[in-house]
Amino acid sequence: MLRRLLSPKWCGALLLAALFAVAAYHLGWWQYHRHEAKVERNARLDAHYAADPVPLTSALTPAGYEAGSNWTRVTVTGEYVAGPVFARGRPNEGAVGLEALWALRPDDGGPDVLVDRGWVAPSGAGASVLPDVAPAPGGTVTVTGWVRPSEASRDKPPAPGQIANLSVPDAAMALRTPLLPGYVLLQRETGPDGASPPRPQALAPPDRSLGPHQAYAYQWWLFMAAGFVLVGLGVRREERLANPERYPPKAKKVRIWDEEDE
Repeated sequence: MLRRLLSPKWCGALLLAALFAVAAYHLGWWQYHRHEAKVERNARLDAHYAADPVPLTSALTPAGYEAGSNWTRVTVTGEYVAGPVFARGRPNEGAVGLEALWALRPDDGGPDVLVDRGWVAPSGAGASVLPDVAPAPGGTVTVTGWVRPSEASRDKPPAPGQIANLSVPDAAMALRTPLLPGYVLLQRETGPDGASPPRPQALAPPDRSLGPHQAYAYQWWLFMAAGFVLVGLGVRREERLANPERYPPKAKKVRIWDEEDE
């Protein structure tokens, strides 16, 4: 069998099995890294999502957005100065609609910050028709929410009052005001009297599922041996067919009821 295994035919099959094993190894790690990223996301949510809010300036500054600030719960007081502009194609609770965005000017004189006040359903009269939305409160308001990173721009010409993705630079252009590099996803807002004004529908909590990535990783790693097993079975079968005298067929087992029939 070893001589047969070293033939050009089966050496080629071994090479293919080795290439498949290498690919399965890397695919397994790719899936496992995706699993690790979701574990890290959940750990960040556990640390930040329900924590006491911190001042906005401690998590988001004009210098940039830190990845570790994602989902940090923050608070900021100021006035809404521009909006709304709508980010299109946003899912929420199984439906697709728009998210309503405003620019808030903090009382401390810092740069304006983009606030995502929630989700609204499409108008139903076409993509160019803006939906009805509860207006932002006038005067001073205290916003509590979570810091989120800007999404990449899709570089699409926006319809009036709309942007194609939740890109802070695109929103800054549409609202005609400079904005901090991340945005705040609204949890609640209160006026000086402590009352909460009407707002668009709140977005669903972030997804915490880990998905099947860990199981897929283990499956790919198990598949690493599959090619070699198939080669071994193929060589064994070919050897048996080529040498029937050395590998006689097994005698058929006679069952009790077969003997009784005789």
